[in-house]
Amino acid sequence: MGDDVRYGIIGSGMMGIEHLLNIAAVDGARVTAIADPDAQSREIALAFAGDDVAGIAAFEHHGDLLSSGLCDAVVVATPNMTHVDVLLDVLGTDHHVLVEKPLCTTVEDCRRVIDAAVGHDGIIWVGLEYRYMPPVSRLVDEVRAGTVGRVRMVAIREHRFPFLPKVGDWNRFNRNTGGTLVEKCCHFFDLMNHITQADPVRVLASGGQDVNHLDEAYDGEVPDIFDNAFVVVDYDDGARALLDLCMFAEASEHQEELSVVGDRGKVEAFLPGAEVRVGRRDGGRRGVRSEVVHDDRVRYEGFHHGSSYLEHVDFVTAVREGGRPAVGLEQGLLSVAMGVAAHRSIDEGRPVALDEVLGR
Repeated sequence: MGDDVRYGIIGSGMMGIEHLLNIAAVDGARVTAIADPDAQSREIALAFAGDDVAGIAAFEHHGDLLSSGLCDAVVVATPNMTHVDVLLDVLGTDHHVLVEKPLCTTVEDCRRVIDAAVGHDGIIWVGLEYRYMPPVSRLVDEVRAGTVGRVRMVAIREHRFPFLPKVGDWNRFNRNTGGTLVEKCCHFFDLMNHITQADPVRVLASGGQDVNHLDEAYDGEVPDIFDNAFVVVDYDDGARALLDLCMFAEASEHQEELSVVGDRGKVEAFLPGAEVRVGRRDGGRRGVRSEVVHDDRVRYEGFHHGSSYLEHVDFVTAVREGGRPAVGLEQGLLSVAMGVAAHRSIDEGRPVALDEVLGR
């Protein structure tokens, strides 16, 4: 490895470009190659590279990027259903890899990747970057400091706009995404696990497709992705968590709201306003304190409030120092399994045990 960690971006669509722009702001890192089968996506990504474009090779197939010798690490930002095959190819090399969420669209494919990773020398990092959002990170710090006491309830609300168009409209169908509660919500299931530091044991969900994409058709097929859901998760230590998702809620002040309540207090975080509120039971309502939280290290805000930038800073440090991933394959698997369990709960109208989904 030279002075900089050399990145290859596999998948140069919207998220690939997001990673390219974040990496450009990270000291000691640069993008040296991109790969995407869509020529227009490659052209657009290279246009975003600006003055750095001369140092970036472009490939149609990711295999050519992997064999080029131009990269130390790769970001996999391809459509969800392709993750498993791309990752299996990456794991046949010695590249470090950061894979966009979800790890894969099914538990079975996640396990294929985990099996293939045995003996792999490079770092394998799952891009569940919501952990890095400064207000969320502060919320977790308060929980770890004992502010709320023993965590009993976690609530996450995302009220937002519908899914954006993607190349080939691949994200309009469950068979490609894994379903909304995998594709979108694995972030939130990972946060629940990260906050509680307990093991999820049971999922009960209600949801459906009630508003979005019903007037669309692709080759005569109407999209089947959910646009709203409630998901309750029970943990082995008695804690419980709730996800409240609505994707036709553009008329919302906050896109995301997180709250953690324990036997001593409560902490909340709001996005995109970046406000964090902290209170203790013995202080009551008047004792609640509020702060707008930013991280001065962030050089590029991007789509995710600086979280992807901070994630890449840690990734580059781990690559240089031989560290461990902040979010590894098992955590990626569990976040997918929780989404799969939620979809099964809705389909079958019953609670679903995680052991059932994980096959243990």
